[in-house]
Amino acid sequence: MKSYRKEIWMFVDKRRGFVNITSEVENCVQESGIQEGLCLVNPMHITASVFINDDEQGLHQDFERWLEKLAPEKPYAQYAHNGFEDNADAHLKRQIMGREVVVAVTNGRLDLGTWEQIFYSEFDGKRRKRVLVKIIGE
Repeated sequence: MKSYRKEIWMFVDKRRGFVNITSEVENCVQESGIQEGLCLVNPMHITASVFINDDEQGLHQDFERWLEKLAPEKPYAQYAHNGFEDNADAHLKRQIMGREVVVAVTNGRLDLGTWEQIFYSEFDGKRRKRVLVKIIGE
């Protein structure tokens, strides 16, 4: 069995945002040379998430509104964690959206559904963060 590891560096210049990273992950699969296996993609930060869904702007706006209702950024004083930071909502949003995705690799390609795309979601941006891509297989 072969193994491949790469870090993709991200910078979102706003507090929150969604970035389609499907092509970067596909490049990793090509670089790995793995034809059959699994590809794990996860942010290496506790205020970011990776998820799979449709690349449709209205849906992304819906996610933003929904997450803000579930874990509003302000007032900061509503969260115990914000005693020394202002990002408690980012931790909660990450918990809701999940940590990582695992995608099958079949015939040297990501085995995604018709509309499925891989997204990095940032909830406490304005700084560099990493996304880990780990691929194992034959």
